[in-house]
Amino acid sequence: MKFTEAQLEVAIIELLGVQGYPHVLGDVIQRGPEEVLIKDDLRLFLQGRYAAEGITEGEIEFIVNKIERLPASDLYGSNKAFMKMVSNGYILQREDRTQKDLFVHLVDYSPADLNIYKIVNQLEIVGFEKRIPDVILYINGLPLVVFEFKSAIREGATVHDAYVQLTTLLS
Repeated sequence: MKFTEAQLEVAIIELLGVQGYPHVLGDVIQRGPEEVLIKDDLRLFLQGRYAAEGITEGEIEFIVNKIERLPASDLYGSNKAFMKMVSNGYILQREDRTQKDLFVHLVDYSPADLNIYKIVNQLEIVGFEKRIPDVILYINGLPLVVFEFKSAIREGATVHDAYVQLTTLLS
């Protein structure tokens, strides 16, 4: 019996589901076809995480736009800047300049773990080309892990093919 890419996709989704990651089909995500972020999840996380600090809707939109504006033309530089924001956080200047700047983390690293997790499969993304990655792990609406499965039994499938699909998706 052959183990297909589709079976591998289902197995990984089930495995991550057991670990507490909810599964969502790509075609039910509310977003534009060219958007990779799940902006509603990012907004919800930021509202909850920074409610005590009085984060405003405008400040939340500024954060979302900051991430969206990372240039696709410089994939390496954009990914480096994005991962620096995810790993280290950054300082947000408040709309009300009388308030102290807010140090924003895009991921909750505390034991409380207030993150919003999603495993999304078959999410169609339209850019220079249409791409449908097998599975994306989202944390707070941010696509942090992209799975592109290749069959170990198909001789023509290579890691290089998966890499080319991934870099085209991200550009």
